[in-house]
Amino acid sequence: MQMGFGFGALDDIRWVRSQLDTHFGSPGAIYRRSPVGQLVKSSISSRTQDSVSLAAYGRLIETFPSWAELAAASADQVESAIADVTFPDVKARHLLDALRMIAADHPDFDLGFLADMNIAHAKAWLEHLPGVGPKVAASALNFSTLAMPAFVVDTHILRILRRYGFIRGKADIAVAYDTIMEMAPWEADDLAELHMLMKRLGQTICRADHPDCRICPLRRKCKVASQVRSSKSSI
Repeated sequence: MQMGFGFGALDDIRWVRSQLDTHFGSPGAIYRRSPVGQLVKSSISSRTQDSVSLAAYGRLIETFPSWAELAAASADQVESAIADVTFPDVKARHLLDALRMIAADHPDFDLGFLADMNIAHAKAWLEHLPGVGPKVAASALNFSTLAMPAFVVDTHILRILRRYGFIRGKADIAVAYDTIMEMAPWEADDLAELHMLMKRLGQTICRADHPDCRICPLRRKCKVASQVRSSKSSI
């Protein structure tokens, strides 16, 4: 784990959140679905624009009004409903396998029992489901009515944490998750707000292809922004 420039303390992540909140404004209230609903929504969302995945989720629950009906559907039916997300065939198969595995022990699809576990155990339980990785598991815990403090790391946030210097350049989502959870022992709403603010930064300023360090609210402490300034000053 890399903590460049002495970063890594609670004050550092508080500063990041404060800067982003000042720049973008508060992301507002969180809409919390049931745990299984959020699991389904997050499972079809990876590498897909939010508006597209949200529309696909809407079609899915309109076509299959209950989780039992969705679990009983064919892969082709599910793929058709979510056709415009990335890799709809793979996501359809994983989603059905996960729902059927849940139904085997919890036919009511109520995942409320996860609230009785600690975060690590609840996250591990979700990650044993087909197609469920750290991002989807954390999302199902935090953004659902469970409201458990788990930080959701997507590709935008992973990129920002690397560039800023919180984690090494080759660190993966699991390392990023552990790093934030260790340095920011916050409640679910606070972690959710941090996620949404950092995601917006990654979508608008700290983009993968052309980061605009000049206008980034984190530029004063960001490792990559500092390198950019140094390279320009040496010209």
